[in-house]
Amino acid sequence: MKIGVSTLALYPNPLEDILPFLEDLKVDYCEIINEYPLNEVKCEIFESYTIKTTVHSPISDMNLASPNESIRKASIEQVKKSINLANKLNANIVVVHPGQVPFLARIFQEKIIDNNFKSLSECADYADAMGIKMCVENMPDMEGYLFKDINHLNNLVGDLGVFMTLDVGHAHNTGFSTEEMVKSDRLRHIHLSDNDGSFDNHEALGKGTIDFDNLVENINKINYNGVLTIEVKNREEVLESLRFLKNKNLN
Repeated sequence: MKIGVSTLALYPNPLEDILPFLEDLKVDYCEIINEYPLNEVKCEIFESYTIKTTVHSPISDMNLASPNESIRKASIEQVKKSINLANKLNANIVVVHPGQVPFLARIFQEKIIDNNFKSLSECADYADAMGIKMCVENMPDMEGYLFKDINHLNNLVGDLGVFMTLDVGHAHNTGFSTEEMVKSDRLRHIHLSDNDGSFDNHEALGKGTIDFDNLVENINKINYNGVLTIEVKNREEVLESLRFLKNKNLN
């Protein structure tokens, strides 16, 4: 199984600090969250390292479902920029968050859903043309987020002809069992963190109530061969999570 670490845990350090740290840990992938201060990435830096990459499109100040066309179009361009980065880095995965419902737009649900689909569809076509797998991520149980339900997300990615990033912490927070989490035949990428089910805390693995033994068993059953990306809050939690995974029977 391929193991990755998200730059979320090392924010806001530059890649000059992040890459040697991860290389020393002998992880397989670095997932770059492509927003400030990593909104601009010099690809040449990776020539000195063997670590591979996946790319996470921006999280902040984004809304692919926005009823404000300027914001919606700007959000699409940010996703396309991340797809361009993935292409330059020979990374074949770009993770995308679906849109959300702005506070005053709650009465315009139909428009929000339609905007979200149009935006994701445009991004999907662009990713396909660039030879990149676009993986849409399930969201946690927080106000305004779309596609908290992984079954609804599975239908969406099927309609779009793209793939799913399963965020295990988000799925646990929204009440899904580890068996339910891995049912999608469009699953191509997984984020790992832990929590107690009440909130998406992004704790180190083993610090919450997720049944990782059962999760690993189910991941092995489906012969998952993608990346397991650790998405926690700091360096110590990265180290703790890597130690935790070493004791699991990953294929």
